[in-house]
Amino acid sequence: MILVIGGAGYIGSHYVQYALEQGTEIVVLDSLVYGHREALPASVPLIEGDMGDPALLDNLFQTYPIEAVVHFAAYAYVGESVEDPSKYYNNNFIATVTVLDAMRRHNVNNIVFSSTCASYGNPQYMPMDEKHPQAPINPYGESKFFVEHVLRAYNHAYGLNFVALRYFNAAGADPAGRIGESHNPETHLIPLVLQTALGQRKSINIFGTDYDTPDGTCIRDYIHILDLAQAHSLAINYLTAGGKSDIFNLGNGLGFSVREVIATCQEVSQCPIAITESPRRAGDPPRLIASAEKAHAVLGWKPLYPDLKTIIEHAWAWEVKRPY
Repeated sequence: MILVIGGAGYIGSHYVQYALEQGTEIVVLDSLVYGHREALPASVPLIEGDMGDPALLDNLFQTYPIEAVVHFAAYAYVGESVEDPSKYYNNNFIATVTVLDAMRRHNVNNIVFSSTCASYGNPQYMPMDEKHPQAPINPYGESKFFVEHVLRAYNHAYGLNFVALRYFNAAGADPAGRIGESHNPETHLIPLVLQTALGQRKSINIFGTDYDTPDGTCIRDYIHILDLAQAHSLAINYLTAGGKSDIFNLGNGLGFSVREVIATCQEVSQCPIAITESPRRAGDPPRLIASAEKAHAVLGWKPLYPDLKTIIEHAWAWEVKRPY
């Protein structure tokens, strides 16, 4: 059985659905601060609580035959992390150490951790591979960076095995439309553009039109949410088969500009999308593109939905009908 921490969130719920379809037994721990109970099948046990609570964790490990942990739970608003770093260091970093110590007490030795490309900071070269220097520029990125250091230390000292997956831009939704992206507030580009197409927002803001890119707008690497789910499943299989602890980028290796995303959303939705051009935001690099060759070679991971239009089609089908 796999304990999925943060399993009611956007990425976590898609992993849960994918893992169930692979025949994996799941129990979910989620505070429901940002997660949604509706995103989980009724058959999945959901423990509502804080991963920083040692007594709750002990009870979980004693109640369920947990063999490994997949950890998605984190606060992930970069701007908020700058304004309230304590919230991010306590939840993303200190509470994760509490989870690792509970795993040690109960002899659970495998964890897959959701890390982030934000741990790299400003890019020094492109595409970014796992050897790229890490110099995070906000407390969110730092909190994940710190956990990676703890994972290495716990692996060395206690034999706790880990895979850390550094995501680039998660996007899209379940192709069958059962679950999808639902944040409050929403900060991700694709849902914001699609909500503008639906008339739920007046316009979409383009922050910066004078970057050194073909159309002047920022370029990002978008990865389908089910491709992320697949990667986590492969990472668990890799660890349970005796694979050594390691860190992998997850991205398509393809970059799409803000204007390209808006144009594709317009094509998919067949709706006009109003644009507001605004000055650059501080800390936005012109390009962020992953090299995921290591994940391909070691985990056998191959994205199933690398095409931007497909990612947006699935996101659009969800936005049109979403119940939560």
